[in-house]
Amino acid sequence: MPMLEVKDLRVVYQNGNEALKSISLSAEKGEIVAIIGRSGAGKSTLLRCINGLQRAAAGQIVLDGEVITQMSEAQLRKARRQIGFVWQEYNLIDRLPAMTNVLTGRLGYNSGIGSLVGYFNREHREIALRNLERVGLLHRANFRADRLSGGEKQRVAIARAISQQPKIILADEPVASLDPELSVQVLADLARIARELGVLTFINLHQIELAKSFCDRLIGIAQGRVVFDGAPDQLSEAMIDMIYRFDKPVVMPQHVDVPAAASILGAGV
Repeated sequence: MPMLEVKDLRVVYQNGNEALKSISLSAEKGEIVAIIGRSGAGKSTLLRCINGLQRAAAGQIVLDGEVITQMSEAQLRKARRQIGFVWQEYNLIDRLPAMTNVLTGRLGYNSGIGSLVGYFNREHREIALRNLERVGLLHRANFRADRLSGGEKQRVAIARAISQQPKIILADEPVASLDPELSVQVLADLARIARELGVLTFINLHQIELAKSFCDRLIGIAQGRVVFDGAPDQLSEAMIDMIYRFDKPVVMPQHVDVPAAASILGAGV
């Protein structure tokens, strides 16, 4: 059984905008998958559905045998303990040290009075320190987050996510706020750690070359549909043009042989 299965997922916002028309995909444990597409294609919506922040109008998401789309809010809170999320804008608490920010990834496992007063036992602290070391920031453990550079902040966010000991990591444009050199460094860290831990990882990216360099598989979304799903070396210029062409109906070029995308589009999804 795949670690993640998404079946005929559809999302319609209150203003009537159909963000996802019908998304279907699956992914195995340990895969690193890039989601590519224009702004507004539905990439962020897909990730928010996987961690339950966005409810679907139709379809199903199954993570490690658990049906995310059928969970109550209480069940979702419990499930999110093992869904690490890396945000574009870091989502750190600036006035707190890097160490404490990483420890917030352990809140779901810190029961009782400890979670109320911010107390974390030795086990939690060892996990946090080990993960700061993984991202090369052990020497910044006691630095306030607002004293860190953008690249360091995103590494702290990665350490926080992996401190959840997640089944899946979701990264939504994690390098959009960074310069090209830092983008490479941060993605290299994220990919290395995900492979070391064998964690399924989905990364929303605009930078196609970075996606091809660090990810095992690319999924292209256009107009709320999956139009490409394959290895980086299968992504042709014609396919890139189709993924990023938003002002015309999405039509599979005759000379591009991508059976999965062709079957989806042929089904009128």
